Amino acid sequence: MYNASDLRKGLKLLIDGNPYIVIDFEFSKPGKGQSLYRCKMRNMISGNQLVKTYRSVDKFEKAELEEKTMQYLYHQGDEYHFMDTTSYEQLALTAEQLGDNAHYLIDNMEVEGLFFDGRPIDVTVPTFVNLVVTQADPWAKGDTTGNDTKPVTVETGYQLQVPPFIEEGEKIQIDTRTGAYVTRVK
Repeated sequence: MYNASDLRKGLKLLIDGNPYIVIDFEFSKPGKGQSLYRCKMRNMISGNQLVKTYRSVDKFEKAELEEKTMQYLYHQGDEYHFMDTTSYEQLALTAEQLGDNAHYLIDNMEVEGLFFDGRPIDVTVPTFVNLVVTQADPWAKGDTTGNDTKPVTVETGYQLQVPPFIEEGEKIQIDTRTGAYVTRVK
């Protein structure tokens, strides 16, 4: 069992028989009364989002999830296909189930698949991924507009802000927890 004080981003809970993951979390302590914990959560099966406020005395049940090592194979339409590396069984997850993790998937990447009652519901990608920049505007030397970043698109179609010296064809490292640029990869 979890207490409300245990709530944090990424925590997996069981609410009304369904697994939820905490997407965003906000703590507030009003002048009088109990602390309040405002959570934005995503249903890990349907992808629906829920915003609820809890008091410090509320308790939560831990979501019993099984993890298996899986390999990302390909993406077709709204489905992402994976293979269980031990049984070689192929499974598909929707873009809603994957959430932001879909931005970081490249062919043959190994991920941790999450299963609830024997059904695949989500994957956990590595904390850092290396992706090739496929589109980047050229950097104009002497540009003094004050912007120290520029938008680029990586091989998965994800767009992010990077320093102006990053060019098309370069490989960059991205933090999958925040979706932010970390460093250039040689």
